[in-house]
Amino acid sequence: MSDYTLIIGNKTYSSWSLRPWLAMRQAGLTFDEHLIPLDMLDTRARLHAACPAGKVPVLRHGDFSIWESMAILEYIAERHPEAGLWPDDPTARAVARSLCAEMHAGFAALRQALPMNVRKSLPGKGQNAPGVLRDVARICALWIDCRHRYGADGPFLFGAFTNVDAMFAPVASRFRTYAVPVDQTCRAYIDAIHALPAMVDWTREALAEPWVIDREEL
Repeated sequence: MSDYTLIIGNKTYSSWSLRPWLAMRQAGLTFDEHLIPLDMLDTRARLHAACPAGKVPVLRHGDFSIWESMAILEYIAERHPEAGLWPDDPTARAVARSLCAEMHAGFAALRQALPMNVRKSLPGKGQNAPGVLRDVARICALWIDCRHRYGADGPFLFGAFTNVDAMFAPVASRFRTYAVPVDQTCRAYIDAIHALPAMVDWTREALAEPWVIDREEL
């Protein structure tokens, strides 16, 4: 049994669960995984038993819990600096944290109209909803800027994989599901995220899930 237990939701739909799961896998951390299927009769009770906030993900470490994806990412980065989950350069690190915060708080139109659904291919679906293309343009501008300024040493936003890539991985998944038109730089970044062995594992396990949440199925 590991010191860490990560409580997550369905791999098909739970974008917030993907973020710390992917970062922890990329960091080479050993953790026990506990999946609570969402939208079931007992889901609410099980979520509140796991954490008073009643949401996933939750990271248990010893006798206490950390909830919210960003808090989990910060916690594992602090405990495992050798994993390089933040850029070494202070300026790049500040930019990386800014991107994470913008992802955490923003892009509501994209989230609502293009929910994460790892199992589906829905080209063009939802992209004409109000605000979606504005969100797409802002995300692509962030990706292109980071790749050009900081990405010389690898295929990710700051070269090597960092927490920023964990935060944007569900967006990369959405862009692939809905075939969102992007330029070559963004396409290469999306491909790099999906080529991660951990992302391949997440996708394979999502495809094997038996649960379907009707409201998440456009």
